[in-house]
This record gives sequence, C-alpha cells and structure tokens, in this order.
Amino acid sequence: MPLLHFHLIEGRSDAEVRTLLDAAHEAMLEAFQVPAGDRYQIVSEHKPSRMIVEDTGLDIPRTRDVVLVQMFSRPRGDEKNALFYRLLVERLQHACGIAPSDVMISVVENQDAHWSFGHGRAQFLTGELPGPAKPAA
Repeated sequence: MPLLHFHLIEGRSDAEVRTLLDAAHEAMLEAFQVPAGDRYQIVSEHKPSRMIVEDTGLDIPRTRDVVLVQMFSRPRGDEKNALFYRLLVERLQHACGIAPSDVMISVVENQDAHWSFGHGRAQFLTGELPGPAKPAA
C-alpha cells in the first residue's frame, strides 16, 4: 500500500514495463518509507486513440511515452506526496528516459477501513498491520 495504477499507451516491452515499475517502487519506498515488500502495482495499456492526456492549459508537451499514475492510498500529507511526485519523475527519467512532462499523477485518498489485503479482514483495523503513527501528546 499504496496501490499504483499505471496507464500507458501500448507498445512497451515487458522489460521496459518492469523497469518503469521498479523505478516507481523505488520512488515510493523513499517518499513514504514503507516496507520493501509493500508493492501493489497494476499496468493498463491503451491504444493511442483510447488515452488522451492533455496539459490543462499549462503548455506541457506530451508524447507517446506519457504515463498516467493513479495512486490509491491512506492520507500521506502534502509534503510526502510532493516528494513522491518529484522522485517519481526523476526515477522514470533516469531509468526509462521518460520526460517529466510525460508523467501525470493523481492521488485518491481513502481510510484504513477501505483496505483488505486478504482473508476478508480489514488488517489495519484488526491490528494485523500498523495504522499511521500517532502524534506525540
């Protein structure tokens, strides 16, 4: 957790996709300090005519390398999210040659009760997984 869903234009090799996923996982580990085995990633590939990612009037150029990332997560805070955005584009540029202008990220926040990792239990609520750190009193 978080769950990362990548939307890509079809055409990348399996090796290219794996490199992209590994780079994203490294960025997530650094930004959110989650355990290394906390890896949930999905890739959806789309025909070019089925994926339109424009620039919201910001004059951001897009190419066929565009990557749209949806992150589903408990609240992480603005600073950690911003760190993840920066690290993700840096890692994707370095490992995959993807321009920062070709990376769009959207965060969907939810609560601990909205996660079950298996066995029909809400592990954050049952105590099987730790909840977020509580501020010191």
